[in-house]
Amino acid sequence: MTDGRMGAAPGEGALAGRGRMIAVLAALSGAALALIGSTQTWLTASVAGATLPVAGSEAVSVLQPLSLAALALSLVLAIVGPVVRYVLAALAVAVGGGIAWLSAALVAAPRATAASAVVTEHTGIAGESAIEDLVQGMALTPWPAVTIVAGALIALAGLWTLGTAHAWRRAGRRYEKRSGRTAAADDAPLDAIDSWDDLSRGDDPTR
Repeated sequence: MTDGRMGAAPGEGALAGRGRMIAVLAALSGAALALIGSTQTWLTASVAGATLPVAGSEAVSVLQPLSLAALALSLVLAIVGPVVRYVLAALAVAVGGGIAWLSAALVAAPRATAASAVVTEHTGIAGESAIEDLVQGMALTPWPAVTIVAGALIALAGLWTLGTAHAWRRAGRRYEKRSGRTAAADDAPLDAIDSWDDLSRGDDPTR
């Protein structure tokens, strides 16, 4: 027998409690890993008997800005409203996909021009054709592959958000009017982000 209130769909309570946390942690982890990867050596270039290390940010110039953008959106994702969630989710898919694609392109076909900045700094010679002539060999490290995984994680966090954001609770939901809302949504367990929101307002989330 029902009491006149509509019940939540199976699994919706779990999404309300954990969906946002999963998305934020996945995007944050991927962004942090990509940012770390941008500072690590991606390849070494052999030039005139010298071995020159090339960092990720030098091999792929947009890697660091994309990683910082992913880091920022992952932090904002924890506090925004329903509409902005979908915008940030779409951005996460695009940014994460871009990071993974650019990293995979370097792994699939490493080019001497990826070391242009380092070679020019070392030799004073610039120009794509001149650099290709100077570089005698290249060797990749595992970091490009690690960054592919990082980009994929960011993109998956965006896809997860697109699929689950409708079930997330809004910050401050306990202080809104309860009319028209389901008992299941009210009774769903608080996640860590909800608890932090309550603490920031001076309320005890354990009550």
